[in-house]
Amino acid sequence: MADKRKEQEREELHRAIWSIADDLRGSVDGWDFKSYVLGIMFYRYISENLTNYINADEWKSGDIEFDYTILSDEDAEQAREDMIRTKGFFILPSELFCNVRAKAKEDVNLNMTLEQAFRHIEESAKGSESEDDFSGLFDDIDVNSNKLGASVAKRNEKLIKLLDGIGEMKLGNYQDNTIDAFGDAYEYLMSMYASNAGKSGGEFFTPQEVSELLTRLAVAGKKEVNKVYDPACGSGSLLLKAAKILGKDNVRQGFFGQEINLTTYNLCRINMFLHDIDFDKFDIAHEDTLLSP
Repeated sequence: MADKRKEQEREELHRAIWSIADDLRGSVDGWDFKSYVLGIMFYRYISENLTNYINADEWKSGDIEFDYTILSDEDAEQAREDMIRTKGFFILPSELFCNVRAKAKEDVNLNMTLEQAFRHIEESAKGSESEDDFSGLFDDIDVNSNKLGASVAKRNEKLIKLLDGIGEMKLGNYQDNTIDAFGDAYEYLMSMYASNAGKSGGEFFTPQEVSELLTRLAVAGKKEVNKVYDPACGSGSLLLKAAKILGKDNVRQGFFGQEINLTTYNLCRINMFLHDIDFDKFDIAHEDTLLSP
């Protein structure tokens, strides 16, 4: 029964992604489309992750009516320091995915609203331990790109479709899903556009089955390891297979990798977050492993 539910959830998720692809078909190249969808998914994920964390803490203390999404930005500021210390980032209520999406159709400056939200998320981590993990994470989501449309109005039209499409995805509560919904969507998008993955730099997409086989060989006979390292980590597939096979808590000191391609490096860091690997459990470097290991 669990397997049937898992497949139903996965098929529903994949249909939702195809629906977004149909809406944007012809205007956004497949590989670019993947970056937009993953970037907006990541934006939704960290918005919900932060909201759920703050709400749960307030409910536990007795304020069961509390809802971070309707809090004023001024009142929310008092939580900034603690959230950056514990979650690695901070988002004001007005810049949460759900609130930006709710006002998107009336926001003639939606592209600027999103650009500002992304910049503020990255800037929130500056000067903290998580700075390197968040720096440049949204670089590949150009909300002002002509690929989205020739005018601001046309671009905003596409951005609204992206926000609505991703907002309608039934990702539910991370703990309640039988699949890793965010992670599965990532892997599905990667496989959809695998043929284009190496078009600019000779990179290659490693199928999930190959990653799993390699990882099982590497951890054979082990129930836990000290750390995992991949010197050419790409989008992080091998690292995350170790987390899946052993359990992320059984990789005691975390996940380490290095990747020379900037876009893939950003995708790897996003992939870590989408698979619920916290900022203090991974360290991905952007450099040439052969020249600067």
